[in-house]
Amino acid sequence: MEVAHGPDLPQFTTKDGSSVRELAHPRSSAAAALSVAEAVVAAGAQTDEHLHRSSEEVYIFISGRGRMRLGAEEAEVQAGDAVVIPAGTPHKLWAADSGPLVLLCACCPPYSDEDTVLTGG
Repeated sequence: MEVAHGPDLPQFTTKDGSSVRELAHPRSSAAAALSVAEAVVAAGAQTDEHLHRSSEEVYIFISGRGRMRLGAEEAEVQAGDAVVIPAGTPHKLWAADSGPLVLLCACCPPYSDEDTVLTGG
C-alpha cells in the first residue's frame, strides 16, 4: 500500500501561482489516469486565471473561505464545497484575507503544466 503523507511531500508552485503538494500522480505514485494535489492559496492572494485543454478537474475545499470564478460565473466557496471544472473552462480563485484557502484538486487526465493555459483574466 502506498501512503502519501502530505507534510513530507515537496511543495512547488504551479503555473497558476498556487502552492501545491502532489498526493497522487502517475509520475510519482501508482495512480495511472488521474492526479490529486493539495493546493494552498495564501490569505488575500489569488491564482492566475487559467484553463486546462484536456483535463477535467474537481476542486474540493477543505479549509478557509474565498471566491471562485468558473467561466463567467463567480461564487463564494468554503470548506465542504466542491466545484467541477470542465476541460477548457477558465477558472480562478481568490482567498479571503482572513486565512489561506486550502483545497484538493483532482484532475483526469493528470495535471500537467503543458495542458495549462494562462488566460490573463
